[in-house]
Amino acid sequence: MANIPDDPPGAFCRHTHVALKGSGSGLLQGLTFGVKDIYDIAGHRTGFGSPDWLATHEAARRTAPAVAALLAAGADMAGKTQTDELTYSLNGENAHYGTPVNVNAPGRIPGGSSSGSAAAVAGGLVDFALGSDTGGSVRAPASFCGLYGIRPTHGRVSLEGACALAPSYDTAGWFARDAALLERVGRVLLGEDTPSMPGSTLIADDAFALLGEAARRAMQPAVERIRAVLPPARHVTVSAEGLPNWFQAFRVLQGAEIRDTLGPWVKQVRPALGPGVRERMQWVMTITAEDIAAAQRVRDAVRVRMDALLADHALLVLPTVPDIAPLLNTPGAALDDFRARAMSLLCIAGHAGLPQVSMPLATLQGCPLGLSLVAGRGSESMLLHWARQIAG
Repeated sequence: MANIPDDPPGAFCRHTHVALKGSGSGLLQGLTFGVKDIYDIAGHRTGFGSPDWLATHEAARRTAPAVAALLAAGADMAGKTQTDELTYSLNGENAHYGTPVNVNAPGRIPGGSSSGSAAAVAGGLVDFALGSDTGGSVRAPASFCGLYGIRPTHGRVSLEGACALAPSYDTAGWFARDAALLERVGRVLLGEDTPSMPGSTLIADDAFALLGEAARRAMQPAVERIRAVLPPARHVTVSAEGLPNWFQAFRVLQGAEIRDTLGPWVKQVRPALGPGVRERMQWVMTITAEDIAAAQRVRDAVRVRMDALLADHALLVLPTVPDIAPLLNTPGAALDDFRARAMSLLCIAGHAGLPQVSMPLATLQGCPLGLSLVAGRGSESMLLHWARQIAG
């Protein structure tokens, strides 16, 4: 087994380390990547951010197809990267394995649950990294760490051989330090595709309204940069009901799926869950059938609304998250408030199964702040192409 890479940010797993050589030829030849510790590697156990999960699961029999595709394209896998416990967090602070360092915002969280993947790319330890995004676990760390990151259309990239959290929301995703490499990785994981021309540009006014005044000012030059590249923009309100209402429905539906996916294991094993994850796992057990039915009606309406809004190759412009990364050891109540505001933005693409790319186009107090593009289902090539054009 290869040694764990030199790792000042603490991005890589010590407990499930495995490194693999790529095929030696292909589109990603000569590049290195990290893999979030939810993806199976043949002959090795998958940790899922939990010592108890690691102890109660056997070694995988085959390598996850998404990882296998990257290896076949010539990239070398440097190691498994840290993840939040059971991937059920947006912070990147794992009570069992620690918090990877956010090198682009010192003293602040890296964001989760793809914390190690983001930290490894931001720290220059690898060229790109594979993560996953259910509620925002690629998009939020990309914003916090100053990276390009993409959540593809739900189901577009295989999650076979990956630990499930909430299957109707789970997606694979990846990070890179530049838009050109993000697109190049996409050609491997998504297949070759011809990008469409955007039909229109939509500025999500209600999404920007969730930002504080300082963050809105910091975002303005980035919005103007997008306006200079994309078709003429018009302003829209995404949610007539209010984006926080969409988040509440997301919270219920995601929670119900987590209960169904992980609840039996939690009841049987009684794992020592860390703070935040423990309370959320207790809460999911209280969700009722009536709660689910009401939330599903909201999700159905969201999908109809977003399909109409993004018809004819429209691109929606919105903040990835409402602010720069919170400070390490921020009190729980303040983190919960930030999480609610962040999820009110992140749930838009999640509910509708849409692709979203986060771009590191703004800064505030010397820390990164991401701006996003959302497009219709199956429009990854358009997003990746125009993110590269905007990057210049």
